Amino acid sequence: MPYAGEEWQPQAQPKQQPHEYVRDGTAKCLTLFHPADGQIRIKGVTHCPNTVLHAWLEQELTTILAELPAPPLDLDPLTNRALWERWCADLVAPPPLPDELPALRMLLIWDNLKGHKTPSMVAWLMQHGVMPLYTPLGGSWLNMAESIQRILKRRALDGQHPTTTDEIIAWIEAVGHAWNRHPTPFEWGGKRAARRARQRQRRHALGGSGACTRRPLRRPRQTKLEKYRYAHQMTH
Repeated sequence: MPYAGEEWQPQAQPKQQPHEYVRDGTAKCLTLFHPADGQIRIKGVTHCPNTVLHAWLEQELTTILAELPAPPLDLDPLTNRALWERWCADLVAPPPLPDELPALRMLLIWDNLKGHKTPSMVAWLMQHGVMPLYTPLGGSWLNMAESIQRILKRRALDGQHPTTTDEIIAWIEAVGHAWNRHPTPFEWGGKRAARRARQRQRRHALGGSGACTRRPLRRPRQTKLEKYRYAHQMTH
């Protein structure tokens, strides 16, 4: 469906880059984001095939799993499988679960891309207790990692004119490290949802008491004769 964009341009007059702009390569940002505490793990690269992405992801997830509490040793296999199958219940195409499953330790949510469904990568995740979940097609707005990437990019590059991809990568990684010193947790809704909730719950106070109503009371309109009589009484 059409939606309002950030800006518009006349037909046949597209927006142009400033004269300082020189396209000299591409910088990409590999990102792992933990919304509950706002911590991020980022790495700047100039290209991102599966060999680069999967190797970095395995390295970072191994470090994260090592920092998590150890899984319970007395977990019943049937109970453990039920925990895994719980996250497959409403999926259109659930990933096949192996016969032997380790303890479920982490959920990994990422885009619904072909490279994210590589059998070797999915098998590695499940062997280490990581359940991969994918955002639906056309639902990239559900990916909070893209939100944090926009914030970091704006902080690192607004008002700047980098000349090399190395500068872009260094600035974004530096901003990411600074973010982790005072991270901001992400949660669905937030301030906007709170404002909408207050709007729905808004009350109209009734004068002189603590009572209130959801709808404003209609004030009776005075006729011209009543206005004349009232004005006549005030003058006399």
